[in-house]
Formats: sequence, structure tokens, C-alpha cells
Amino acid sequence: MTVDLNCDLGESFGAYSIGEDEAVLPLISSASIACGFHAGDPLVMDRTVEMAVKSGCVIGAHPGFPDLQGFGRRNMDVKGDELEAMLIYQVGALDAFCRRHHTRLRYVKPHGALYNMCAADEHLSRTLVHALLSLPDAFPLMGMSQSWMTRAAEAAGLPVLHEVFADRAYHADGRLVSRREPGSVLRDPEAIALRALRMVTEGVVDTLEGTKLHLKCDSICIHGDSPAALESARAIRACLSRNGITVASPLKGEDMT
Repeated sequence: MTVDLNCDLGESFGAYSIGEDEAVLPLISSASIACGFHAGDPLVMDRTVEMAVKSGCVIGAHPGFPDLQGFGRRNMDVKGDELEAMLIYQVGALDAFCRRHHTRLRYVKPHGALYNMCAADEHLSRTLVHALLSLPDAFPLMGMSQSWMTRAAEAAGLPVLHEVFADRAYHADGRLVSRREPGSVLRDPEAIALRALRMVTEGVVDTLEGTKLHLKCDSICIHGDSPAALESARAIRACLSRNGITVASPLKGEDMT
């Protein structure tokens, strides 16, 4: 059995450092790199791509709302054409840095509020998919398992990676519990690892309401800005390995020549 392990990275900005990217990269198989709107800047993007290439990680674009102060976690009311332009702008920027380092951008994963809004809204999901299909390369979408986002991509014929969150609490309807609520973010690396193992082997997660939610699990997410990110990555890798599960991206391919 094989599963992808991705982490949101490249979220430092200027003089402000967030996360332990260099230490986390050797432990994961996919790096979802911020594109400058919710976090990151050109220099951070460049350096993060370079480190990801050296670590052998598959690289994905992690576009969000233009909300540096709120870290892209505040909802925004944007029109369809505005959202499409935001996505294309950010994906194009990271794609350019990938080409500079002789590698390829492999997927797109929305960030924060944009991710959660698309997961819950059919119209926004279709806008997201339309934007991705308008690009020269049809990048696969990494999105919330069993959501409008992944359903819209599959309906349009866009390749999909179903993502699960080992360090976040779920509602029974598949939504992530708001970060404003107690217990929404898990902090114990061992508990996170066991949760990840169950998602992979059983395809279920316990919800806040006490029910079991069935999920597809192609990729497990770790939040790079979490204080527990590094220890969680280590714990998940160790737990999966003990149970005969390999960490690898299904999108791994040859780099550019």
C-alpha cells in the first residue's frame, strides 16, 4: 500500500519565518508551495522550490486569497473571473520557478479559506476547475475528499488527488471544524499518526458529532505552519512504515532536461 504525504510549505514572508521547511521536506513526498498571495514571496518561492527539488519532492502550487494579514484564512467575496485570474496568476508564478530549477509543477491545491469555500460550493468549484483547464498544462487538483471540489474536477475529466487531514477535526458532513472552535487542530503527533493510519487503511475518520466519516485517501496533509508539523511528519512516517505502507506521490515523474 502506498500513500502521498504532503505539507504546505514556503509560507515565510520577507523577514518573517514560518515553519521548518528544510527539516520537513525529507519526510514528505509532495510539497504544496505558497504562491505569494496568502504567504510567501518571490525569494521564498524560489528557495522552497530549490529545496524541494533537492529532496526529491513532487511540487504543487498552493494558491490562496490575497490576504497576507489573515494568512488566507478569511473568506472573500470574489467574482468568477476575478477568482480565475487570481488562480492563473499564482499557478503561473510557481510554474516559472519550477522551470527555473528544471522540474515540473505537478498539481494545484487551493489554500485556506479558498479551499474550504470551494469544497462547500459547487459554483466556486466549477470556477476553480475551469481556471485549471484553461492552462496549457492540465494540472491535477488536490482537494478535500468527497467534496464539491473533487466532484467538479472528476466530472470535468481533471485528474484528482483526494486529500485528508490527519491534524484537523471533521464534521459529520465532511467539513473541517473551524479553527475558531476548541479541538479543531490536533497537536499530539502520535494521535495524528494513528489517525492518519486509520484514514489510509480503513478510509474513515471519527467526527466531532461522534459518527464515522468515510473518505478517499490519496494524500495526507500536514500543515507546515503548525508547531507540531515536524514531529507529526516523523510520527506519521514511522507509523506508516511499521504497518507496511510506503510514502510516495503517484505524480512522481521525470524532471525536465
